[in-house]
Amino acid sequence: MKKLIYILVAVLLIGGVAYTLNKNKKEMTEAAAVAEIKSEAIPVTLTEVQNAKLDKSFTAQGNFRPVQSLTLMAEVSGQIQRVYKRKGDKVRAGEVLIQVEDNTSSANLATAQANYQRALKDLERMKNLIAGDAVTKRQLEEAQINVNSTRAQLVAARQNQSNARVTAPINGEINEMYIEVGSYLNANASTKLYDIVNVDRLKLNVKASEAEVLLINRGQKVKVTANAGGAQEYEGTVTAIGAAADASLKFDVEIEVKNTANNNLRAGMYGTAFFPVNAQRDALLLPREAIVGSIQDPSVWVVNNNKANLRKVKVGVVTQDQVEILDGVQPNEKIVQSGQINLREGIQVTALK
Repeated sequence: MKKLIYILVAVLLIGGVAYTLNKNKKEMTEAAAVAEIKSEAIPVTLTEVQNAKLDKSFTAQGNFRPVQSLTLMAEVSGQIQRVYKRKGDKVRAGEVLIQVEDNTSSANLATAQANYQRALKDLERMKNLIAGDAVTKRQLEEAQINVNSTRAQLVAARQNQSNARVTAPINGEINEMYIEVGSYLNANASTKLYDIVNVDRLKLNVKASEAEVLLINRGQKVKVTANAGGAQEYEGTVTAIGAAADASLKFDVEIEVKNTANNNLRAGMYGTAFFPVNAQRDALLLPREAIVGSIQDPSVWVVNNNKANLRKVKVGVVTQDQVEILDGVQPNEKIVQSGQINLREGIQVTALK
């Protein structure tokens, strides 16, 4: 009998413990679920698109390119004897770059000079003889033709002799060199000698929208900075405006910029042009920190019914702390200004006061 009582007590104790554990587990699960629900509401700071007056002045970006750039080709055949200028050297127009072997061209020039002198003497003699009917008019004409022919050969020989001293056609800097002492040039094979780039003046090619291009005039002065050059400003002049838009409805604008004495600007650098306009316009502005992603591919988190949704926007003028919104959100819509790092599509948010 006592044994049965012990068994019943043990069963009751085990059942009580199991009930208690199960109850505690249920309470813990419910508490965790409540905590999870609460944790899904991400705290964020909200803002709205603001109506404001914005200066019509605008900026445009592009690449610097040299005003003058060429590849110098061989105009004479022969072996290179001396190289005076190499890659990286600055050159002036007319400065000698290389000397080509000129023994053959010198000999050809001497022959051409002799032939021309002989032809002149023959023509003079014919003129004296024609008066006495010793020669025919045809012979006199042939003598004149011979003078003209040998004169042309002499001009070509002198040019060929001059080409043996290859000179720079423009001011600039040697960007690449393709020859060396001992190289053989072949004028008929289009042999490349140097790439010469003039960076004393550069042109900045930028794109302008249809609204912006109406505010630009040829000859207009603009401020230009190089993205890699810090705060240094250069004066630029608008030299060309595209007559037709490209596929993105943007117009090409060319700005000529005078380089510094040290040629700090380099072809290929990114640059920004500032176009000043003395007028204002209505605009929708957002704090720059509300923009998600890059300015080239911007988005914002829009909050509706306490849920966050990512939306693409189109931006215009960008200042240090504000961005103009052209399309994508409307006034009075709630936009996340800070706290975006923890957001995902459709997540619950709570606004911080």
